[in-house]
Amino acid sequence: MKKKLSTLAVAACMLLTGCGTMGMNGANGTGGGNILGGILGAITGGTGVVDAITSVIGLDKLTAEQLIGTWTYAGPGCAFTSENLLAKAGGEVAASQIEQKLLPTYQKLGFSSSNTFITFNTDRTFVAKIDGQNFSGNYTFDEAKCKLTLQGMILSINCYAKRELKGISILFEAKKLLTLIQTMSALSGNANLETIGELSKNYDGVRLGFDMSR
Repeated sequence: MKKKLSTLAVAACMLLTGCGTMGMNGANGTGGGNILGGILGAITGGTGVVDAITSVIGLDKLTAEQLIGTWTYAGPGCAFTSENLLAKAGGEVAASQIEQKLLPTYQKLGFSSSNTFITFNTDRTFVAKIDGQNFSGNYTFDEAKCKLTLQGMILSINCYAKRELKGISILFEAKKLLTLIQTMSALSGNANLETIGELSKNYDGVRLGFDMSR
Protein backbone atom coordinates (compact mmCIF):
# COMPACT_ATOMS: atom_id res chain seq x y z
CA MET A 1 0.00 0.00 0.00
CA LYS A 2 2.85 2.43 0.84
CA LYS A 3 4.42 1.77 -2.56
CA LYS A 4 1.08 2.38 -4.27
CA LEU A 5 0.53 5.67 -2.45
CA SER A 6 4.10 6.82 -3.09
CA THR A 7 3.56 6.17 -6.80
CA LEU A 8 0.38 8.25 -6.63
CA ALA A 9 2.17 11.18 -5.03
CA VAL A 10 4.98 11.03 -7.60
CA ALA A 11 2.44 10.94 -10.42
CA ALA A 12 0.76 14.07 -9.11
CA CYS A 13 4.10 15.87 -8.83
CA MET A 14 5.19 14.81 -12.34
CA LEU A 15 1.91 16.03 -13.75
CA LEU A 16 2.35 19.46 -12.21
CA THR A 17 6.03 19.92 -12.94
CA GLY A 18 5.88 18.46 -16.45
CA CYS A 19 2.68 20.00 -17.71
CA GLY A 20 2.56 23.29 -15.83
CA THR A 21 0.41 24.28 -12.91
CA MET A 22 -3.24 23.50 -13.58
CA GLY A 23 -6.31 24.91 -11.93
CA MET A 24 -9.75 23.37 -11.59
CA ASN A 25 -10.56 24.20 -15.21
CA GLY A 26 -7.15 23.30 -16.58
CA ALA A 27 -5.91 26.88 -17.02
CA ASN A 28 -2.18 27.55 -16.68
CA GLY A 29 -1.26 29.47 -13.58
CA THR A 30 1.79 31.10 -12.01
CA GLY A 31 3.70 30.55 -8.83
CA GLY A 32 4.26 26.88 -9.62
CA GLY A 33 6.53 26.35 -6.64
CA ASN A 34 3.98 27.60 -4.15
CA ILE A 35 1.12 25.63 -5.70
CA LEU A 36 3.23 22.47 -5.96
CA GLY A 37 4.15 22.90 -2.31
CA GLY A 38 0.50 23.32 -1.46
CA ILE A 39 -0.41 20.15 -3.28
CA LEU A 40 2.35 18.20 -1.60
CA GLY A 41 1.21 19.58 1.74
CA ALA A 42 -2.37 18.58 1.07
CA ILE A 43 -1.41 15.11 -0.11
CA THR A 44 0.72 14.50 2.98
CA GLY A 45 -1.52 16.41 5.37
CA GLY A 46 1.53 18.45 6.36
CA THR A 47 3.00 15.41 8.10
CA GLY A 48 5.01 13.80 5.31
CA VAL A 49 2.67 10.81 5.35
CA VAL A 50 0.63 10.36 2.19
CA ASP A 51 -3.10 10.43 2.90
CA ALA A 52 -4.30 10.48 -0.70
CA ILE A 53 -5.96 7.20 0.22
CA THR A 54 -8.87 9.27 1.57
CA SER A 55 -9.69 10.54 -1.93
CA VAL A 56 -10.03 7.23 -3.77
CA ILE A 57 -12.97 4.89 -3.35
CA GLY A 58 -11.87 1.38 -2.46
CA LEU A 59 -8.28 1.95 -1.32
CA ASP A 60 -9.20 1.71 2.36
CA LYS A 61 -12.30 -0.44 2.47
CA LEU A 62 -15.09 -0.05 4.98
CA THR A 63 -16.60 -3.21 6.45
CA ALA A 64 -20.32 -3.83 6.89
CA GLU A 65 -19.78 -3.94 10.65
CA GLN A 66 -18.04 -0.56 10.67
CA LEU A 67 -20.98 0.93 8.79
CA ILE A 68 -23.42 0.13 11.62
CA GLY A 69 -24.51 3.10 13.73
CA THR A 70 -25.66 6.68 13.33
CA TRP A 71 -23.74 9.08 11.12
CA THR A 72 -24.41 12.81 10.94
CA TYR A 73 -23.60 15.35 8.25
CA ALA A 74 -20.17 16.94 8.60
CA GLY A 75 -19.77 18.61 5.19
CA PRO A 76 -19.59 17.97 1.45
CA GLY A 77 -17.84 14.79 0.37
CA CYS A 78 -15.85 13.98 -2.76
CA ALA A 79 -13.74 11.07 -4.00
CA PHE A 80 -12.42 9.63 -7.23
CA THR A 81 -13.08 6.16 -8.58
CA SER A 82 -9.43 5.34 -9.27
CA GLU A 83 -5.89 6.34 -8.34
CA ASN A 84 -5.22 7.29 -11.94
CA LEU A 85 -8.05 9.81 -11.99
CA LEU A 86 -6.92 11.25 -8.67
CA ALA A 87 -3.38 11.72 -9.97
CA LYS A 88 -4.62 13.38 -13.14
CA ALA A 89 -6.74 15.78 -11.12
CA GLY A 90 -3.78 16.89 -9.03
CA GLY A 91 -4.19 14.84 -5.89
CA GLU A 92 -5.92 15.60 -2.63
CA VAL A 93 -6.11 19.29 -3.47
CA ALA A 94 -8.56 18.59 -6.28
CA ALA A 95 -10.97 16.77 -3.96
CA SER A 96 -10.63 19.54 -1.38
CA GLN A 97 -11.35 22.21 -3.97
CA ILE A 98 -14.46 20.41 -5.14
CA GLU A 99 -15.70 20.14 -1.56
CA GLN A 100 -15.05 23.85 -1.06
CA LYS A 101 -17.06 24.66 -4.19
CA LEU A 102 -19.91 22.47 -2.99
CA LEU A 103 -20.02 23.99 0.50
CA PRO A 104 -21.88 27.24 -0.38
CA THR A 105 -24.44 25.24 -2.36
CA TYR A 106 -24.97 22.82 0.52
CA GLN A 107 -25.33 25.75 2.90
CA LYS A 108 -27.99 27.34 0.67
CA LEU A 109 -29.82 24.02 0.54
CA GLY A 110 -29.75 23.91 4.33
CA PHE A 111 -27.77 20.76 5.09
CA SER A 112 -26.67 20.51 8.73
CA SER A 113 -25.81 17.91 11.34
CA SER A 114 -29.26 18.34 12.88
CA ASN A 115 -31.28 17.70 9.72
CA THR A 116 -29.10 15.30 7.72
CA PHE A 117 -28.10 11.96 9.18
CA ILE A 118 -28.46 8.22 8.64
CA THR A 119 -28.61 5.22 10.96
CA PHE A 120 -27.59 1.79 9.67
CA ASN A 121 -29.03 -1.06 11.73
CA THR A 122 -27.72 -4.61 12.07
CA ASP A 123 -30.91 -6.00 10.48
CA ARG A 124 -30.03 -4.16 7.24
CA THR A 125 -32.62 -1.44 7.68
CA PHE A 126 -31.81 2.25 7.71
CA VAL A 127 -33.48 5.43 8.93
CA ALA A 128 -32.35 8.78 7.59
CA LYS A 129 -33.14 12.44 7.19
CA ILE A 130 -31.89 14.34 4.16
CA ASP A 131 -32.24 18.08 4.68
CA GLY A 132 -34.98 17.32 7.20
CA GLN A 133 -36.91 14.94 4.94
CA ASN A 134 -37.45 11.38 6.16
CA PHE A 135 -35.99 8.50 4.18
CA SER A 136 -36.01 4.90 5.40
CA GLY A 137 -35.98 1.34 4.11
CA ASN A 138 -33.51 -1.48 3.60
CA TYR A 139 -29.90 -1.39 2.55
CA THR A 140 -27.25 -3.73 1.18
CA PHE A 141 -23.52 -3.17 1.28
CA ASP A 142 -21.00 -4.84 -1.03
CA GLU A 143 -17.71 -4.57 0.86
CA ALA A 144 -15.58 -5.57 -2.13
CA LYS A 145 -16.98 -2.81 -4.35
CA CYS A 146 -17.80 -0.36 -1.52
CA LYS A 147 -21.27 -0.19 -3.07
CA LEU A 148 -24.20 0.81 -0.89
CA THR A 149 -27.80 0.42 -2.08
CA LEU A 150 -30.55 2.30 -0.26
CA GLN A 151 -34.00 0.91 -1.01
CA GLY A 152 -36.91 3.07 0.19
CA MET A 153 -40.60 3.09 -0.62
CA ILE A 154 -40.37 5.93 -3.13
CA LEU A 155 -36.70 5.88 -4.07
CA SER A 156 -33.95 3.34 -4.60
CA ILE A 157 -30.45 4.66 -5.09
CA ASN A 158 -26.96 3.24 -5.45
CA CYS A 159 -24.02 4.99 -3.86
CA TYR A 160 -20.63 4.30 -2.29
CA ALA A 161 -19.45 4.25 1.31
CA LYS A 162 -15.81 4.85 2.09
CA ARG A 163 -13.67 5.32 5.16
CA GLU A 164 -12.48 8.81 6.06
CA LEU A 165 -9.98 9.97 8.66
CA LYS A 166 -12.80 11.24 10.88
CA GLY A 167 -15.70 9.05 9.81
CA ILE A 168 -17.14 7.93 6.50
CA SER A 169 -18.32 9.42 3.22
CA ILE A 170 -21.48 8.47 1.38
CA LEU A 171 -20.95 9.33 -2.27
CA PHE A 172 -23.04 9.34 -5.42
CA GLU A 173 -22.77 9.86 -9.13
CA ALA A 174 -23.70 13.52 -9.63
CA LYS A 175 -27.01 12.78 -11.34
CA LYS A 176 -28.03 10.38 -8.57
CA LEU A 177 -27.12 12.94 -5.93
CA LEU A 178 -29.32 15.46 -7.71
CA THR A 179 -32.15 12.93 -7.83
CA LEU A 180 -31.81 12.23 -4.12
CA ILE A 181 -31.78 15.91 -3.13
CA GLN A 182 -34.63 16.81 -5.48
CA THR A 183 -36.78 13.92 -4.29
CA MET A 184 -36.11 14.33 -0.59
CA SER A 185 -36.21 18.12 -0.44
CA ALA A 186 -38.59 18.88 -3.34
CA LEU A 187 -36.01 21.27 -4.82
CA SER A 188 -36.22 20.31 -8.48
CA GLY A 189 -35.17 23.23 -10.65
CA ASN A 190 -33.50 25.11 -7.80
CA ALA A 191 -30.57 27.09 -9.24
CA ASN A 192 -28.49 26.17 -6.19
CA LEU A 193 -28.30 22.62 -7.51
CA GLU A 194 -26.49 23.58 -10.68
CA THR A 195 -23.08 23.52 -9.00
CA ILE A 196 -23.36 19.80 -8.37
CA GLY A 197 -24.04 19.04 -12.01
CA GLU A 198 -21.43 21.47 -13.31
CA LEU A 199 -18.66 20.08 -11.11
CA SER A 200 -19.33 16.56 -12.34
CA LYS A 201 -18.55 17.68 -15.90
CA ASN A 202 -14.99 18.63 -14.93
CA TYR A 203 -13.97 15.16 -13.86
CA ASP A 204 -14.92 11.79 -15.28
CA GLY A 205 -14.96 9.47 -12.31
CA VAL A 206 -15.69 11.92 -9.49
CA ARG A 207 -18.27 11.00 -6.86
CA LEU A 208 -20.01 13.62 -4.74
CA GLY A 209 -21.96 13.41 -1.52
CA PHE A 210 -21.60 13.81 2.21
CA ASP A 211 -18.85 13.46 4.78
CA MET A 212 -20.39 11.91 7.88
CA SER A 213 -19.20 11.59 11.48
CA ARG A 214 -20.51 10.02 14.66
